[in-house]
Amino acid sequence: MPRRPRLIYPGIPLHIIQRGNNRQACFFADDDYLFYLDWLDEYAKISGCAVHAFSLMTNHVHLLLTPADKSSAGELMKRLGQRYVQYINRTYKRSGTLWEGRFRSCIIQQENYFLACHRYIELNPVRAKMVEHPGEYRWSSYRTNAQGESCEILSHHSIYLLLGTTNNERQTAYRELFRFQLEPGIIDNIRKATNGNFALGNDRFQDEMAQMLGRRVKPGVAGRPRKRKE
Repeated sequence: MPRRPRLIYPGIPLHIIQRGNNRQACFFADDDYLFYLDWLDEYAKISGCAVHAFSLMTNHVHLLLTPADKSSAGELMKRLGQRYVQYINRTYKRSGTLWEGRFRSCIIQQENYFLACHRYIELNPVRAKMVEHPGEYRWSSYRTNAQGESCEILSHHSIYLLLGTTNNERQTAYRELFRFQLEPGIIDNIRKATNGNFALGNDRFQDEMAQMLGRRVKPGVAGRPRKRKE
């Protein structure tokens, strides 16, 4: 069965997950994270992707970005993935693949789910019990979005900018969002949409994206179609 084309639309935020092959580690030392982030910055600018949030976990990567063109995200992940694999294979004297096939992604409704996806990504180390607070984790965007730490990679989305009129106001409001954990239902929706290549949003958003893209953007109904009565 052919793979469904990715749902990507210019200007619509995209949540991306790329996992290590067989869920094996893809980062082994601090330098690995630093090199990945350097190349993420370089190739995001070349490919036309505005990066809003990220979290580099031991065996997978989360990115939240907005592509300028239909091909921007694919170009970014191809360039970045190839360059990083070359570095890992050369550094650790290994060969073969590092990543698990294609990256997974979902388009996101900005009004309802964008900041939830921000939190989902930056709370990953907390859910994995690697740290107790997202600010303790070095390899995510939380310290920039919530604490003002400098990071050339990030470009704040208009939804984030609406949190306040100054950087300090926005960071304070953003930290308030992390006082509570995400609801399990939202986490489940984000995971299902990303793993299934669906649109993350309400019915109106899904209908609009289906019309704009000309194909299905949400899970189909299980089972055989009902027979029509004569």
